[in-house]
Amino acid sequence: MRVAIDVSPLRQTRAGTARYLRGLLPELERLVDVEPLAWGGMRKAATLARDVWWYPLALPRRARSTDVLHCPTFRGPVRSRVPLVVTVHDLAVLRRPDAFNRWTGSYSRVLVPRVVRAAERVIAVSEFTKCELIELFDVPEDRVRVVPNGVGVPFVASGSHAEGDYVLAVGTVEPRKNLPRLAEATRAAGVELRIAGAQGWGDVHVNGDGVRFLGFVPDEELAALYRGALCVAYPSLYEGFGIPVLEALACGAPVVTSEGTAMAEVADGAAVLVDPTDTDAIAAGIDEAIRRRDELSPLGPARAAAFAWRSAAEATTSVYRELS
Repeated sequence: MRVAIDVSPLRQTRAGTARYLRGLLPELERLVDVEPLAWGGMRKAATLARDVWWYPLALPRRARSTDVLHCPTFRGPVRSRVPLVVTVHDLAVLRRPDAFNRWTGSYSRVLVPRVVRAAERVIAVSEFTKCELIELFDVPEDRVRVVPNGVGVPFVASGSHAEGDYVLAVGTVEPRKNLPRLAEATRAAGVELRIAGAQGWGDVHVNGDGVRFLGFVPDEELAALYRGALCVAYPSLYEGFGIPVLEALACGAPVVTSEGTAMAEVADGAAVLVDPTDTDAIAAGIDEAIRRRDELSPLGPARAAAFAWRSAAEATTSVYRELS
């Protein structure tokens, strides 16, 4: 089987969908003949060109000689001559449009429902995201397959630890990540907050006053930060999965994350859950996670063992084969 996969996210970001592709592709290549397709770079002009030319026109044309076209995000064609598979990580752009720029919001409101409906199969990375797809787009349940993300080396419990007493936050600095509330909560708890992730959008600034912004951190260093943290805090306002939660669990870090979204599903009892809109609740959750460190630390790797990129690739390949 020959599968065309849009790998453009690898040219745009190091987080989110890029982490998904970096984990999934090596395992997929063991199972099917993968033809990676991409166009453009990181600049805003290239992003716009992809939206108006690459996805609707060039990508489906380039994929004509393959058996399946897989778009690893909901940016994709609205018509394809070969069966289309689309992975949806979350629908934050529709649930929280105020957290995105005007172009992304407008594009998504118009095109995302059409792309999802054009797909013969939709992969959701969590049961939470599957429910969102059905509720927002009325996608028939029999077209949706849940294939969770995976985790692997270097995100394991054994290894080096970063020095110091700190709470760690991981993710692109943007409004949805709820970092100003987290910074206020860590100050209330009397601990330093370190933030690992690229500067994003939305004019979010949290450096200083008990906060250290580390910027992008390579995976080996990030794993050491997870292992050395008093706890990892991920009180995002909306996620379809929450890869940092899974990575932190795999490294044996106590985790504080948001109730009511996909992170509770991922953690499944191995993390402290809090109301992300309540700063006092986040601070109390941090105190609890630190206090329960000996209890929570072994639960994380045990839970993370259920998530492997090889399993994700096998399940994704099964989706392809449904269409061949």
